[in-house]
Amino acid sequence: MVYSLLKYLILGPWLRLIFWPKVEGREYVPATGPAILASNHLSFSDSIFMPLMVKRRVTFVAKQEYFTGRGLKGWLTKMFFVGTGTIPVDRSGGRAAQAAIDTGLRVLREGHIFGIYPEGTRSPDGRLYRGKTGVARLALESGAPVIPVVMLNSDVVQPPGKLLPKIKRVRIRFGPPMDFSRYRGMAGDRFIERAVTDEIMYELMELSGREYVDVYAQKVKSGQAKSGRSNPAEPSEPSQSSSAVAA
Repeated sequence: MVYSLLKYLILGPWLRLIFWPKVEGREYVPATGPAILASNHLSFSDSIFMPLMVKRRVTFVAKQEYFTGRGLKGWLTKMFFVGTGTIPVDRSGGRAAQAAIDTGLRVLREGHIFGIYPEGTRSPDGRLYRGKTGVARLALESGAPVIPVVMLNSDVVQPPGKLLPKIKRVRIRFGPPMDFSRYRGMAGDRFIERAVTDEIMYELMELSGREYVDVYAQKVKSGQAKSGRSNPAEPSEPSQSSSAVAA
């Protein structure tokens, strides 16, 4: 109920009016059945714009703390994530990756769409970074097709460190479904999972036109933090748990 209200009556119409999104390839998203939307990650707003441009509900996962805050701010935060189709996962005990995978598999087995950022975090500089293999595990265990999708300019619409977005046209591009049925029964093979992940990242590179860097984005961010070049004003990751799924 909350999801439908936000998407179709509140957020959706206003975002379309203000940012007039240009969406290419939306027909590649299946009308029914399970699918994995694998996206690059440039901005906090990715988890807002992309799901709202898909006719079906797109489910992400996020850390449980976003759903347990107190006061008006805590309630508004919870309503936002509930309204955007986000499911909380327990990140305690170092099981965030497995919890995200388990949740994703449940969503897919129920015939729905699961969204994931294979890079595991937002890009620190707009380039595309090495993918984590959780997306491959989801694809191989569920048998669902992977729909590559790229945010083309969300880092311009809402640059890192900026709370409020600029009024610019949002551009999103979906690619043809990727079928990995040739690897049926090979989930858990780390070489196969790496190959599948790299194939997905290559497609994201082709769709986006962004430079690819064969290093984990989090490693780059950690290096920046140690050298004093981190941005403390950058908004929190809304989908950190769903994206940081298994190296």
